[in-house]
Amino acid sequence: MFDTLSDRLAATFKNLRGKGRLSEADIDATAREIRVALLEADVALPVVREFIARVKERARGAEVSGALNPAQQIVKIVNEELVGILGGETRRLRFAKTGPTVIMLAGLQGAGKTTLAGKLGKWLKAQKHQPLLVACDLQRPNAVNQLSVVAERAGVAVYAPEPGNGVGDPVKVARDSIEFAKTKQYDVVVVDTAGRLGIDAEMMRQAADIRDAVKPDEILFVVDAMIGQDAVVTAQAFLDGVGFDGVVLSKLDGDARGGAALSVASVTGRQVMFASSGEKLEDFDAFHPDRMASRILGMGDMLSLIEIAEAKYDQDLALKAAEKLHGGGNNFTLEDFLQQMEQVKKLGSISKLLGMLPGMGAMKDQIDNIDDRDLDRVAAIIKSMTPAERADVKILNGSRRARIAKGAGTEVNAVNNLIERFVEARKMMGQMAKGGGMPGMPGIPGMGGAGKKKGKAPKQAKGKRQSGNPMKRKQEAAAEAARREERAANPFGLPAGNGAGGAADFELPDEFKNFLPPGQK
Repeated sequence: MFDTLSDRLAATFKNLRGKGRLSEADIDATAREIRVALLEADVALPVVREFIARVKERARGAEVSGALNPAQQIVKIVNEELVGILGGETRRLRFAKTGPTVIMLAGLQGAGKTTLAGKLGKWLKAQKHQPLLVACDLQRPNAVNQLSVVAERAGVAVYAPEPGNGVGDPVKVARDSIEFAKTKQYDVVVVDTAGRLGIDAEMMRQAADIRDAVKPDEILFVVDAMIGQDAVVTAQAFLDGVGFDGVVLSKLDGDARGGAALSVASVTGRQVMFASSGEKLEDFDAFHPDRMASRILGMGDMLSLIEIAEAKYDQDLALKAAEKLHGGGNNFTLEDFLQQMEQVKKLGSISKLLGMLPGMGAMKDQIDNIDDRDLDRVAAIIKSMTPAERADVKILNGSRRARIAKGAGTEVNAVNNLIERFVEARKMMGQMAKGGGMPGMPGIPGMGGAGKKKGKAPKQAKGKRQSGNPMKRKQEAAAEAARREERAANPFGLPAGNGAGGAADFELPDEFKNFLPPGQK
């Protein structure tokens, strides 16, 4: 939703790079580009004016003029001001000290209240609460049935005594649900109210009657993030008529302009508390203004990525895989690879995860082209193998690979490519685990054997060549034998002969004779 805004802001900041100082004209031009980017993102005009005024005031101050890198200081200012219009600090739910905590959902029809009730129930269950969903939307056809189905999928309880479809009193259902929750020991009650196609007096009166009946601890206004400026108008009307404590943004995964998310908190003075970013029940979490501002500016969202990994990744499997890789990588099998791949799938969309990494804004097109179904195709190939084949890829001959390809519904080339990439990746990861660095890259100092250059191996000495003539070879052997006898008789190579200086006239000095046995002096 914020891709267009991110691209425009990135292009604006790129023009500031390399400038040692910013002139008044540079600040005005940057502010003008930011203003256009926000207006194109459908941000409310009063919010844009206030935002630009604060940015220009701080940009002309000492914090930019005295900075070593003025361009980065401007980015810092924009980031902080974005956090401000998004609500500042993260707003948490207020829970009642005694009795069940009552949360009331309000909003227009089609904003996604009923589905969001199931998402909120699942999120509360993950937070160790016992939520109860209450069906108070008795006007819309099948609204009660939809809430029952969503509650079953979320694994939470539902209170729906009336069939709906225009039958029943929503105020009585809401009032009775509190006593039911107390009896059954539910600590959080989520009340799903009816919506309308527009703001009207009847809807406001019914919402106000339900509010007075259950006295909710939190009233959450559900806003469709795709409706643009009208979201701000609707939120202001609800605030005046019924009142609410926080905002929930739904459909943040859409491709419409995301001005509502940037405007509603600033205009109404009520913070965005939750955001729904997909159709699945898991695509729901608390809204963090600082993290959203960081993602809009292309700086990633590592904290959310870490939280997702900690919540969904099996640490025991990760440790086992790390131990196998640290042993050289040869013990890491396709079965281990399949388990790790299934763990990654639990984290969600690959493109969504990569989008949370810093600096990935420049690779947006490549990330958008990632097909998550490729993981399913790889899993199909591995699951078509026998346990022995997964444990040892060396036994995969041509006939086995053809059988695997047929079982996975793919071509043999796909099987060959998977095996080749797996073997290369296992080799590389094993080398990195040992501290050898990545192949083709210089080693990292201090990492085991990394960074050491291999010296040249010494050349092996050639053996003595023999003659091909048998007679000559016999003569050479006899000469070699004579030389060996001579060396044995005169190991020190002293001159031969009986004359002066000969071996026979040689005599040891007196100091050496003392070391000889008595009979040899």
